[in-house]
Amino acid sequence: MYIPEQKPLFRKPRHQSNPYRVAVMVGIVLVMLMILRNLSLGSITPMFTATATPTRILASFAEEGETYFVAGDLEKAIEAYKQAVALDPTNADLQAELVRIMVYSSTLITVDEQRLARLNDALATINAAIEVVPDNSMVHAVKAFALDWLSDPNLGMEDREGLLTEAEQQVISALQLDNQNDLALAFYAEILVDQQKWIQAEQNISQALERAPELMDVHRINGYVQESLGNYGQAISEYQEAVRVNPNLTFIYLRIGANYRKLTQYEMALEYFDKAAKINEQLGVNDPIPYFSIATTYIQMGQFFQAGLNARKGLNFDPSNSDAYGRLGIVYHRARNYEGAIPAFACAIRGCAAEQSCEVRQCTPDVDPMIAVQGLPLSNGTVDYYLTYGAVLAGMHRPVNGYCKEAMQILKMVKQEYSTDPIILQNITESETICRDYGYS
Repeated sequence: MYIPEQKPLFRKPRHQSNPYRVAVMVGIVLVMLMILRNLSLGSITPMFTATATPTRILASFAEEGETYFVAGDLEKAIEAYKQAVALDPTNADLQAELVRIMVYSSTLITVDEQRLARLNDALATINAAIEVVPDNSMVHAVKAFALDWLSDPNLGMEDREGLLTEAEQQVISALQLDNQNDLALAFYAEILVDQQKWIQAEQNISQALERAPELMDVHRINGYVQESLGNYGQAISEYQEAVRVNPNLTFIYLRIGANYRKLTQYEMALEYFDKAAKINEQLGVNDPIPYFSIATTYIQMGQFFQAGLNARKGLNFDPSNSDAYGRLGIVYHRARNYEGAIPAFACAIRGCAAEQSCEVRQCTPDVDPMIAVQGLPLSNGTVDYYLTYGAVLAGMHRPVNGYCKEAMQILKMVKQEYSTDPIILQNITESETICRDYGYS
């Protein structure tokens, strides 16, 4: 039997390597190594991995909100806290702080409708928070705060007493949930002042001062208590302590200036109004109120030219603000500039075209913005504009201008709305008598 030598019988045959197959395998290994390396370096994103987006933690937004509040920029503080609340809607402390700042921010709004909208928004926000955390003391305290400020007579809420009663119920609930809630105790004092319960208010705020002298709100509210009692010097001291704690809240500087004005210390009043204006300037906030406060002070000092300059400066910060035209009209009236008061009141009450508003502002048409103005409805906050406008028209009536026709229409509107107010009716009667002498009825 012939057995070929190239076929071994007792061992497996050895296969020779295919050089092409080896090259392919080495290439695959190298590619896989490169992929693993790039994955570890982040150069390649694994499939089905969510795209990374930059996110901020809740504490970051809360800290930003607090920083803006301390700086006095309440609108930016509100936006930051809203973003924080969006990340954690169950956080009662964030909800309460957001609403507290929203209520304070209403002091920077001059138009009653807009101010009312801000306060109603604050109330809706805190109501939503109470639904989530009904047993939290602070949310009930801040709801009481919002309800109390909604009861401001200038806002014309129909059930003012009901708002104050509900505010008191809420603050009592807050203290029942936490009898160490010093902010709730201070808010209770503010509510008691608005209910004209001054003895109880003093008791509450004194206790709050003993327990929490570091809180701005406590000193602000004590200033409010003292101001309501006519203790203007003590009110100034408490408001000054409040701005020592929070040095950039312009509405407190305005209260200090107003109390100095009541004491006829006009230079000090101007100093604090100017501080408020400068803080707004640093923040880029176009708030006309400090300039109208300065204008009113100059009127009381008999410096009518300076009063007019500051009033117009305030108006030009927000030339679409109807209320600012009414304030300018009041300044002109007190300065006996009746010719200037009439077009200013007309813009505030009836509204006016861009050309008329520019004339009132004494603007340059080719340089300054041309803005039409919407009229303000009759309300507790605007009734002085209507009354004064009617009185000026009656006083300035001449057969050639026919001002009494407009005066009688304005006075009729006020008479229908305030038919039970003896002081307003007396003012209306005096103006109507003038126009009746000219044959108007």
